[in-house]
Amino acid sequence: MSTSDAPEADEGEAEAEHLRGNVDALVDRLAVLAQGVGDAAASGTPGAYVLPAEVAARRSRRPPESRPPLATAARCGRLAAAFELSRLELDLVLIAAAPDLDDRVALLVGYVHDDLTRRRPSCGLALRLCGVSLDEQQAHRALSADGHLVASGLLVVEDPSAPLPDRALRCPDRVVAWLLGVDEAGPPVARLLASPPPMTGEAALRLGEAVRSGVVLHFLHAPPGTDPAGLAVSAADTVGASCLVVDLNRLRRGDDPDEVTSACLREARLRGAVLVAGPVERLVDAGGGIEAWADSGWPSLLYGARNWDPTWARRPPRIVTAPPVDGHAQLEMWRRALGDPTLTDDDLADATVAFRLTGEQVTAAAAAAQGDAVAESRAVGADDVRRSARGRNTGGLDRFARRVQPEATFDDLILPSDTLEKLHELVDRSRHRDIVYREWAMSGSAHRGDGLTALFAGPSGTGKTMAAEVVAHALGLDLYLLDMSSVVDKFIGETEKNLERVFDEAERVNGVLMFDEADALFGKRSEVKDAHDRYANLETAYLLQRIEGFSGVAILTTNLRSNLDDAFARRLDAIVNFPIPDEEQRLRLWSRFLGSKVPVSTEVDLDFCAARFELTGANIRNIALAAAFFAAEAGPPVEMEDVIRAVEREYEKLGRLRSKAEFGEYAGLLSEQARGR
Repeated sequence: MSTSDAPEADEGEAEAEHLRGNVDALVDRLAVLAQGVGDAAASGTPGAYVLPAEVAARRSRRPPESRPPLATAARCGRLAAAFELSRLELDLVLIAAAPDLDDRVALLVGYVHDDLTRRRPSCGLALRLCGVSLDEQQAHRALSADGHLVASGLLVVEDPSAPLPDRALRCPDRVVAWLLGVDEAGPPVARLLASPPPMTGEAALRLGEAVRSGVVLHFLHAPPGTDPAGLAVSAADTVGASCLVVDLNRLRRGDDPDEVTSACLREARLRGAVLVAGPVERLVDAGGGIEAWADSGWPSLLYGARNWDPTWARRPPRIVTAPPVDGHAQLEMWRRALGDPTLTDDDLADATVAFRLTGEQVTAAAAAAQGDAVAESRAVGADDVRRSARGRNTGGLDRFARRVQPEATFDDLILPSDTLEKLHELVDRSRHRDIVYREWAMSGSAHRGDGLTALFAGPSGTGKTMAAEVVAHALGLDLYLLDMSSVVDKFIGETEKNLERVFDEAERVNGVLMFDEADALFGKRSEVKDAHDRYANLETAYLLQRIEGFSGVAILTTNLRSNLDDAFARRLDAIVNFPIPDEEQRLRLWSRFLGSKVPVSTEVDLDFCAARFELTGANIRNIALAAAFFAAEAGPPVEMEDVIRAVEREYEKLGRLRSKAEFGEYAGLLSEQARGR
């Protein structure tokens, strides 16, 4: 019933009749075999075999005209060409598929097996139908577990513990559907498919020429800020090839990586498309290998953020580094995805400059922004774009850090002018990284990332965390507060592994990563006296190197700058000092926290509080909050007595003495214990 030698043709009625005739021929052959079994056991139980009259009825019962054919000659020709099938191999695939498409085949197979529950052909029966003896070398090669048909996902040989002749043959559902003309991918490939827009440019042309060269396996090293899938699609377009793009980030827990690999390669062959897949580290981390991609012989373009590891495959790929997506290309992607937005170039650039998204992410974000605008019957605005871009962030970093959607702005900060100026410079530096590092090529050494790292140093409560929130808000990004307890581990080497995961996730997320009390991680290296000191120093050295190559935005805070390693300072892009607020700033803080909605007595002397109590903003906020609760209990408004009582409580927490001299004319409002001093 082979069609491997049939000419390629349109999938019309002639081809349908051709294949239908072949299936009918298979039914005839099975009916003859079944009759032979019946003749040999004429005294058997009635109904267990096909009697001559039944054979004739089975053979004459043809499928109704509405039933689709098994496959067209064109489909079979494409299958044979794509998988380089021999005549025998193609016949075996069609025989294995037949029971799923014609109930006559399934029933007759059961009769031939003398077991009505065995409705799929065994290896022995399939070979008999092909006219091949089981002891022939090509038969064993075709049906072995590591043979071409099984390895390529066209056949499943079941019951491995049974002798080879008795093992059942099954054609996967996806192959059966494809033979019937269904081009849509099935699970698990359908869930992994992506449609990235092409990334045009010189790099795509060069990669296209590499694909044309005949090298089967390519690896695109794709550091953060690149769009490897879009680049691969564009490269395939330049050589007139279609692509099957698989996003391995969509793998689920429990997915078998080897089954996913086999299904993806099979789907690419069925479609005659170049296979683009990545990031490959997701497959490797799930326990899968890259060997099958290299051995398949099918044009494949893998990508990943990690450097190629020679242990991934015996056959090395051709390695290409994906260029970063510059600001102009990113802006063009947004314009193309948004159609004809009313936003000016400046407004659109301002809304998107802080984000490093792939083409597919931009397309999804643009659709979300347009949906928000349509729901409110208005044009797409900068806030829609910024919010939808931020929504592309994954939750990979959430298990290490607490995500904060920043609300504070520069207007909320009460800091010295020099500190505010440095914070503005920090925001500007982040916005213009593409121009300086990429267009002007000032990134420096190859291992130096194009990220931004700043240190906020100052006593506790001086506004470091709030300033980090303001920076994130100004950039339109989320703030991620790193949970140190989820990172630091008592076991040697585990802290570095956890931090590597943090940095890897942070580079995939458009956000500001904040290390609170960073001196716990980036402390000074000490003299080595024991093994603990040696590993602590190695940990610090690793962190210094890793943060220098970081491509995101990181803010580290410390209460004691002197505790940080000296080598750390030169790796910082900025150091911002947060001093104790002076009297003028303290007055503004008192006025801010005892705001307009709080009922405050005219007798409350904020000038006195600002002049006498040298406190940080956090302390003043605590005092204002405590005074408000005292007034809520006693009845509004907030009186000076409530304020002094709250100051006294804050001093107790801080371990500071309360002297009558410091409280001056309001010393009489102190508690009896304090008045005795």
